[in-house]
Amino acid sequence: MSHIYQPVMIWTLLDKGGNASIREIAREIAGYDEAMLEYYEERVKNMVGKVLARNKIASRALSDKQSFELTALYSQDEIEDLKGLCERKISEYIERRNIDIWDHRRNARRPVPGSVRYEVLVKAHHKCELCGVDASVRALEVDHIVPKSLGGPDSLDNYQALCYKCNTNKGNRSDIDLRSLSEDYVSYGECIFCNHSDVVEENELAKAFYDKYPVTRGHILIVPKRHVKGYFDLFQPELNAINRLMRSVRERLMSEDISITGFTVGTNDGEAAGQTVMHSHLHLIPRRVNDMDDARGGVRGVIPERQKY
Repeated sequence: MSHIYQPVMIWTLLDKGGNASIREIAREIAGYDEAMLEYYEERVKNMVGKVLARNKIASRALSDKQSFELTALYSQDEIEDLKGLCERKISEYIERRNIDIWDHRRNARRPVPGSVRYEVLVKAHHKCELCGVDASVRALEVDHIVPKSLGGPDSLDNYQALCYKCNTNKGNRSDIDLRSLSEDYVSYGECIFCNHSDVVEENELAKAFYDKYPVTRGHILIVPKRHVKGYFDLFQPELNAINRLMRSVRERLMSEDISITGFTVGTNDGEAAGQTVMHSHLHLIPRRVNDMDDARGGVRGVIPERQKY
């Protein structure tokens, strides 16, 4: 879109005799925005069009299924009367609501900075994180995982890349009661991981520290700040925070120790899996050439006789 802003603005100024309002220019630019047009095409087909068809006011044109047509013929006087009636209905609605009718579409909060948007899109590999569509096919938006209206933070851990269709369908709905979620994120339990103070690195929702009983030199534990038992009980923003922290700590370890040539990453979820501290945690274990006789099979070694294959 940015490549056509200037020519569209120049064309509009020329077309308006050398002077045009900002709104007039913005309207012309919006007319070239395919993502916006697709959004309202969906609204026409699946919302308002269906309502008018159900009430036998308009229907899909027989000659062109991509068009709608009125189901009755009207004289010019009737057309003018009906148009006036529509205009009055719109005016009455705006006056009754006493607000901008598009207020629900306007982002009144602080916009996502361009550098953050870039990072979110790179993390998503320029694809919708819900349906997987590429940004070249459908415009991507930076979405709050925990909706802003339900207390979600403006933080990298709470952002995801969604195409406009998935973002519209998601809205700010959820099956989970999110009203106390922000308190849950920062509430610490009474356990050794909750109260561990010798932190190597941390972000809003997770922290990292050295394992007390390391498997190899530099063995790190990464835990959510919220006291939660298992990996599968973590919220998506916490998973984002843990993954981001893991990448950062990995880079730190490799810059400090050139002998590190790999990593084993894992978690024990439940007593049967060997979990002893009931606070979810991920192990980031640096690996080095010949740190064991035969490393083949890696994490399969949790059941020793099954490690080799």
